[in-house]
Amino acid sequence: MSLPGFTFTREATNYKNSGLQFTVAIVVVFLAAFLCFFSVPVIGYRVVALILLTVVSLLAMTLSVWPVIVAATISAFLWNFFFIPPLYTFHIDNAEDILMFLLYFIIALVNTVLQSRIRTEREKARDKEEKVKSIQLYHTLLNSLSHEMKTPISAIISSVDGMKYELEHHNLAALSELIAEVEIAGNRLHRQVENMLNMNRLESGMLQARPDWCEVSEVIYGAVGQMEEKQVQRIKVNLSNDLPLIKIDMGFTSQALYNLLQNALTYGGGGEIEVGADLHDGYVDLYVKDQGPGLDEEDALKVFDKFYRTPGSKAGGIGLGLAVVKGFCEAQGGGVILKTEPGKGCLFTLHLPTETTYINQLKNE
Repeated sequence: MSLPGFTFTREATNYKNSGLQFTVAIVVVFLAAFLCFFSVPVIGYRVVALILLTVVSLLAMTLSVWPVIVAATISAFLWNFFFIPPLYTFHIDNAEDILMFLLYFIIALVNTVLQSRIRTEREKARDKEEKVKSIQLYHTLLNSLSHEMKTPISAIISSVDGMKYELEHHNLAALSELIAEVEIAGNRLHRQVENMLNMNRLESGMLQARPDWCEVSEVIYGAVGQMEEKQVQRIKVNLSNDLPLIKIDMGFTSQALYNLLQNALTYGGGGEIEVGADLHDGYVDLYVKDQGPGLDEEDALKVFDKFYRTPGSKAGGIGLGLAVVKGFCEAQGGGVILKTEPGKGCLFTLHLPTETTYINQLKNE
């Protein structure tokens, strides 16, 4: 399982791009000087200094310090050679212009250094904030895991102890109930581990989508078939009989649909859960609709974030199920859409690009 890291490579990236930065800085300064050359009869050479200084300041906001220092130096000598009388020489007759040239050079260098320091401090503050968020995320994960792993493991241990007792006393009815409890706890533990592993594989790029032809009903019933019998009784499948074959990653999609069904069964109230599919414009929409309390706008925006759980939600889960759903959809070039209103339930839709065909056409091919 990958945990939030603390490695930042901003400086390494700048170093690798230093050649490009020097090129950009020099080209921009020469281009600005070239444009000013034709405007100097109107604006005067002193205004040219302000324009070049502004260009250097803008470069200092985006580039590393040394390319900007080079740009500042070149701009100073360009201004001297092409704009300060006498033209086309580095000699300056007027004492006022000499002072202005020196001040320009000093201001350009000081501005470059200050802009670089400001950007560095800003990056440090941003990196520090990212580290704090990573630590908070790490603690959230540990706290969730300590509860979510401990609860089913404790239930399994307790049930096994009870099974030993009931087995000694030949109480088969009680033994059957305890076996069912072990199965429920084991499935809960399996779901949490599976979600963590899937999230890790998605983020590391280990999981790649492999689209293949399959039936829509095969995907939906594959997800529904993983549910417990009492859960299946709450699920209503709404499918047309004449849907064509679709080309998607069946494993990714079935697992994403399973996570949506588990989410609806856990948080969607005690009502009926509807699952179905629609095809249009080169996309297949697989949806899960519940009759629960719904979500407000703030929760709806965060519900696909890793480890996010809505305030006051019942125990169960570590906030990875919907993040995995999003990852599986994006791995196939699609997405997941949520429509919800407080008090009106949630409608989750897997929106996936697909080709379509009918089985008789596939046989002819």
